[in-house]
Amino acid sequence: MDSFLFQAVVYLAAALIAVPVAQRLGLGSVLGYLVAGVVIGPVGLNLVGDAAGDVRTFAEFGVVMLLFLVGLELEPRRLWTMRDRLLGLGGLQMLLTGAALAALGYFLGAFELRVAIAGGLILALSSTAIILQTLQERGVLRTSGGEATFSILLFQALAVIPLLALWPLLGDHTAPVESGLGGTRQTLRYLIALVAIVGGGRYLIRPLFRLVAATGQRELFTISALFVVIGIATLTQWVGLSAALGTFIGGVLLADSEYRHELMADIEPFKGLLLAVFFMAVGAGVDFGLIAAQPGLVGALLAAMVGVKLLVMLVLGRLFRLAWPDTFLLGMALVVGDEFAFVMCGLSVQLGVFTPAEADLVIASVVLSMALSPLLFIVNDRLIQPRWAATGTTARRPDDQIGETDHPVILAGFGRFGHIIGRVLRGNGYGATVLDHDADQVEVLRKLGLKVFFGEASRVELLHAAGAARARLFIVAIDDRERSLQLVTTVKKHFPHLTLLVRALDRPHEHELAAAGVQHIYRETLGTSLELSADALRLLGMRAYQVRRQIQQFRRHDQESMRELAQVRHDDEAYISIARQHIENLDRILRADVSEEEKHQRHEGWEPPPPHDPSRD
Repeated sequence: MDSFLFQAVVYLAAALIAVPVAQRLGLGSVLGYLVAGVVIGPVGLNLVGDAAGDVRTFAEFGVVMLLFLVGLELEPRRLWTMRDRLLGLGGLQMLLTGAALAALGYFLGAFELRVAIAGGLILALSSTAIILQTLQERGVLRTSGGEATFSILLFQALAVIPLLALWPLLGDHTAPVESGLGGTRQTLRYLIALVAIVGGGRYLIRPLFRLVAATGQRELFTISALFVVIGIATLTQWVGLSAALGTFIGGVLLADSEYRHELMADIEPFKGLLLAVFFMAVGAGVDFGLIAAQPGLVGALLAAMVGVKLLVMLVLGRLFRLAWPDTFLLGMALVVGDEFAFVMCGLSVQLGVFTPAEADLVIASVVLSMALSPLLFIVNDRLIQPRWAATGTTARRPDDQIGETDHPVILAGFGRFGHIIGRVLRGNGYGATVLDHDADQVEVLRKLGLKVFFGEASRVELLHAAGAARARLFIVAIDDRERSLQLVTTVKKHFPHLTLLVRALDRPHEHELAAAGVQHIYRETLGTSLELSADALRLLGMRAYQVRRQIQQFRRHDQESMRELAQVRHDDEAYISIARQHIENLDRILRADVSEEEKHQRHEGWEPPPPHDPSRD
């Protein structure tokens, strides 16, 4: 029963049974994994024995991969735009929550001051894995409340560095403690690790991926992706930093890489599997003996943590002018304790900050808060958010059920751009399965008699239900650059037979789509701009056939230019040089065409009509 294969079968079987049941009951996958861990753990069927802690250590790489993927979704300039919430909201949350919990523990006489401070700071942290997983499942990560929550989680990850430096000061200096590195030497190791991550991400990792991509071996790219993530995690752990923080920084550095979406697609399955095992290991490791022995103390600590964190977040949410729905989302999300508490409690015992009994008490409270968190999200979704349904920040509704369909076209996005495409196809007798993720938009369109299904088009299950395996064309008309690229990656990976026709928001987006292998790209402003240009030329006196030829030449030259510039979009110097050359070439071609036309007109003995004079009308 202690063999690796048996343990793997137990964990996988528990997940297969518990998660579908939990989701059918509306409880979410995280609570399903936690309950599954309790069932297979020592308190339940005792199928995993004492191995839960070892498994959890291995499965913490799921948290590491989660932060790497989050980093890939954030470009450095977006982090800069988040600086006010990152420092202000995140800093105040840590300071106020830690101080309030420490004061509560000390003045009630439960703990001495240094223990109260340490416990308050540990309990002020919140679980990145549980919160981000739950926000993504509910589709609210990109809302104002979701982004505020992420800002606080990111600050907490950064705050781990000063916390580790502070911890020896809280220790019991009368107890024998292993001497560590001097402060200067440890700081130097931090700096070396950060320089290695930043420099390696820019000058080593990208060339590595180019070499691997050139081999054409898909599995080699997956191996390279895992090597990068685990390598960064190992380096940051070696110098005493958070592995999750290190991989987050690595992800941010690769956020503008041409292999970004390929990395996301390769890492995602491993992240999901390891996070599932992590949550089950947490459930299996719950110390119910301690809870049964001291239910009052554990319950009081849990209530204090949840109550204080919720109250602080409600105050800060309003202080930072978040709407009430976003404020409650923020509060309900951040009450959960952090998985890093396991590490901090172990360090606290080693340094003499906590006794083993005090560390077990804190860990028990954190684990119980993890089990409570999904229930609080349910309360938020069903009781709190509906009160502000008009604000559009309600819980994400489930995807619509799509029956059997043989439509040749799947259309993702039915807004100001996509609805025109859908109406043209419908008017010409071509059926299209239309998907849109805006619930309000879907309801309005249905009232107008248009058949639109609600759902996130990047979900493979929904695409299967929409008939992607049988369709011929897939049209991407959504107005979100990131979701568009993610959807393109998903379709090319799972439904390579589909011909993709994709809306581009601007030229950089067009470059990214071209790099992703899309052949049919339609920059949304190009057609309208050329149509206006054509009307302007005709009103200036140019003949219709000549205008048509000029516009066709411009469009053809622009497409050729786009393909070439897409190859050098990360090299500013080369991009500018090639772009200038293309502009000069296009000007020369268009002027030569006009000169040739004027010669032809003189040879034929006629002149173009004079410009239109509105004063004569």
